[in-house]
Amino acid sequence: MGKGPGLYTDIGKKARDLLYKDYQTDQKFTLTTSSLTGVDITSVGTKKGDLFLADVNTKLKNRNVTYDIKVDTYSNLFTTITVDEPAPGLKAIFSFRVPDQRSGKVELQYLHDYAGISSSIGLTANPIVNFSGVVGSNVLALGTDLSFDTKSGNFTKCNAGLNFSNADLIASLALNDKGDSLTASYYHVVNPLTNTAVGAEVTHCFSTNENTITVGTQHALDPLTTVKARVNNTGKASALIQHEWRPKSLFTISGEVDTRSIDKSAKVGLALALKP
Repeated sequence: MGKGPGLYTDIGKKARDLLYKDYQTDQKFTLTTSSLTGVDITSVGTKKGDLFLADVNTKLKNRNVTYDIKVDTYSNLFTTITVDEPAPGLKAIFSFRVPDQRSGKVELQYLHDYAGISSSIGLTANPIVNFSGVVGSNVLALGTDLSFDTKSGNFTKCNAGLNFSNADLIASLALNDKGDSLTASYYHVVNPLTNTAVGAEVTHCFSTNENTITVGTQHALDPLTTVKARVNNTGKASALIQHEWRPKSLFTISGEVDTRSIDKSAKVGLALALKP
């Protein structure tokens, strides 16, 4: 575990990664090439049904400044400039999208042994201001996540979260959607030698009185191969196997079946990531 509580986005992240990361029902191919000058170029192609999407991402790092430029299928240009450690514990991020003139945003992140703060503001006449803060330690942390629309004068987001961690267990509780939903998550390392872990997430929506429950597990068959499985209370069951066939290059196959409609075809996703 790290020294500090991290950022608000870290609350419940271990359980979310276990239950949702790398699961997909599309076909995705990723190729990354690197040059001796420190330029990384990543090409991504994704097939979603009859639709094919592609983007090219170029990343250049010069000392503590990283330039990230991406062009997608619709000729949108995404640019992110990140400055690491302009002051101890501080990170500055500037991003914008062309041709959207209202997409410019400046974000500051600050990490301390007992706090983590992230604040951003849009570069428009009436910007949306975001603020999230966490106080505590790497064992117990309490945080909030807010968004304020200066044009309407209203809070568009108001969340709060609590996180507890120890060597093999992480539990979190989050109040989202301006108090309309409550999410509890749990992550437990069963065997660190085989990377075996279990996780669960329960969400209750107060306005609809509905519950969503997802449980899952992961296990490393060998140092290069991992299997994962999950199921939720709507009857959707998913599984995947991921193999690192060479350093940093991954092949993933995943599938999803609706146990309440066995007559429907299972959804299968493939992902191949090649890195030098």
